[in-house]
Amino acid sequence: MTKDLTISLDAMGGDHGPETVISGADIALLRRPNLKFEIYGDEATVMPVLNRFPKVKAVSNFYHCEVSIAMDDKPSKALKSGRGKSGMWRAIEAIKKNEASVCISAGNTGALMAMSKFCLRTQPSITRPAMAAIWPTLSGESVVLDVGANVGVDADQLVEFAVMGAAMARALMDFDRPSVGLLNIGVEEVKGVEAVKEAGRLLREANMQNMKYHGFVEGDDLGKGTVDVVVTEGFAGNIALKTAEGTAKQIGEYLKAAMSRTLLAKIGYVFAKGAFKQLREKMDPRKINGAVLLGLNGIVIKSHGGTDGEGFASAIELGYDMAVNELLSKIETDLDEFADICIRLEQEKDNIVT
Repeated sequence: MTKDLTISLDAMGGDHGPETVISGADIALLRRPNLKFEIYGDEATVMPVLNRFPKVKAVSNFYHCEVSIAMDDKPSKALKSGRGKSGMWRAIEAIKKNEASVCISAGNTGALMAMSKFCLRTQPSITRPAMAAIWPTLSGESVVLDVGANVGVDADQLVEFAVMGAAMARALMDFDRPSVGLLNIGVEEVKGVEAVKEAGRLLREANMQNMKYHGFVEGDDLGKGTVDVVVTEGFAGNIALKTAEGTAKQIGEYLKAAMSRTLLAKIGYVFAKGAFKQLREKMDPRKINGAVLLGLNGIVIKSHGGTDGEGFASAIELGYDMAVNELLSKIETDLDEFADICIRLEQEKDNIVT
């Protein structure tokens, strides 16, 4: 029998609050029957919804929280008003107390990152956590990080992102040695800012056994699936993510307009309706749901704020898969390997000099 796995849920986050969170838990429970939940939120708001989902209620503990973090709260304000009292904080803290293996929130991204870092701290050797997303590609899926947590990073931090992203790809996609690329303005080694070029040099020289450094990749490689892991800093990563979401909506509107323009087009749409539905679901960012805060002493997932129950269930399943496949231990193993390689390379340089 598979061991039960407990996930803590911030029920108050997102555009639709408990309705999305609890319905998502119900869907995930059908697919992962060994799930249990620790649910945090306002009792008057959450319990009427939870009572409508008896299967979820039967495997859950609910905790009333007097404070909810607003979507527009600044991280500093959220920490001050919500530490120890908010549903978001207590859902994160459940990991620290070993009461849950994963925390999921659709709430305020900045607050979630600040609280997670403050409560859980970073893993050894990690200077900054990164936000990683699953990206649909022509060849399947890839991991992209950072998509918004860090604006401006140095070469060492880009290397940390590469190590964490590769570990995530190994945990979720069953790669023995995922390929890793650094997002750049060109594939030539002379192009790009110094931090990206230096990170490329470090990864190339390290030649780690658990990842295959591909080199630089460009923006169009994201959709092609040229590599399994794309590494960038949060400013460029977030712009790429929002651009992809906007483009998906734009294409959807184009298709909708084209299919309603003439009678023949409307008839054609009836026959192609199933294919268009699959395309819409493939490109909907609410369905491809769950950005992971990598580098913490625990697994924290940020769900898309506008997602529905199906999308929130995907975030739950993402967290489940990462916990079962021991994501944190994979990151620690890879970081240790990289540190050992760096020591060896420095020793070799010293020997050459002497």
